[in-house]
Amino acid sequence: MKHFAELTVRSYECDSYGHVNNAVYLNYLEYARMEYLHKIGFDYNAAVAEGFYLYVTHIDIYYKASAFLDDKLTIEVCSVNLGAVSGTMHQVIRKEDGTVCVEADVTWASVNKENGRPCRLPEKFMVPGLLPDKPGT
Repeated sequence: MKHFAELTVRSYECDSYGHVNNAVYLNYLEYARMEYLHKIGFDYNAAVAEGFYLYVTHIDIYYKASAFLDDKLTIEVCSVNLGAVSGTMHQVIRKEDGTVCVEADVTWASVNKENGRPCRLPEKFMVPGLLPDKPGT
């Protein structure tokens, strides 16, 4: 399942060159992933309350074009991999005209709150949207 989150670039997100600072794109990606989790019915708050955290463990990011103040951006999110204790989401940030600003693969892991070690999520949290997209979806 693909999910699309939208936002407009704000002035404080731009650097001295007038474009979105590279670090801000990480915030955009996080925002869209959380929106995706809400959309697929993943109860993040319940997982945390039961002692399971989702940590980002790796981000492979490619900056392709700049975004500027007031640009309207769409952030695409889809699951592309799911293992025993981790998964990967593919994300693309595009401007209104379709220009790709950022492409990223974000790997996350489920971590036990008590010992900080990777662990399986309980079955009740394994909602279908965490499963990788099939080609053409």
